[in-house]
Amino acid sequence: MMKVSELSKLSGLSVRTLHYYDEIGLLKPGEVSEAGYRGYGEEAVERLSQVMFFRELGFPLKDIRGILESPSFDRNAALEQQIELLKLKREHLDNLITLAEGAVMLGMSRVDFKAFDTRKIDAYMAEAKENWGKSQAWQEYEAKVKGQTKQQQDAAALGTMDILAEMGKLKAAGEAPGSGAAQALVEKLRSHFTEYYYDCTLEILAGLGKMYTGDGRFQENIDEYGGPGTAQFAGEAIAVYCGE
Repeated sequence: MMKVSELSKLSGLSVRTLHYYDEIGLLKPGEVSEAGYRGYGEEAVERLSQVMFFRELGFPLKDIRGILESPSFDRNAALEQQIELLKLKREHLDNLITLAEGAVMLGMSRVDFKAFDTRKIDAYMAEAKENWGKSQAWQEYEAKVKGQTKQQQDAAALGTMDILAEMGKLKAAGEAPGSGAAQALVEKLRSHFTEYYYDCTLEILAGLGKMYTGDGRFQENIDEYGGPGTAQFAGEAIAVYCGE
């Protein structure tokens, strides 16, 4: 038999927690001495491992007790389900880690996310529609966006900012707007717009470049995301690309 203190060391649970499990009938000791000392055998240790598995998966204690005491409880089947659930949790954590690593790489810890307030985006869209709502490009834009979910639209907008953030890194590294690396990013930006919004002709691209440097709102948001001077650098790189 194992003493409660020994089971505590083995499991990492406090003695108080093990006592509580006993009180609610979740984990009864195999024996209790005349002096009141609890003793735990192999069956109790195995049950505790099941309790800890279910707790790790987020099950409430009362539900765990019901599961373990059900006549239909199958230990092996439960283990297989636990493995699948743990795999799902691992996948979820991997996704969160990937997101966090991406945030670190892009310097997103420095970003004030108010820059991505949808009210600003909606205002930009309304203004754009007013300015060129009859154009073929806007009609293409509306047609593409109409078939996208909100998540896809947000991902496309973030993709634009990510490319601009890459330009900000080039500027910080001392690259010139006309460098091969900068021009490759302009090409990447143009392809991104064509894929998600509209056929980004040289004329439209040149207009975007001028907007990045001439519209204070865009410049502020881009610089806030990619670092000071990013909007100006992007505008100049686009101008070189368009032969202006």
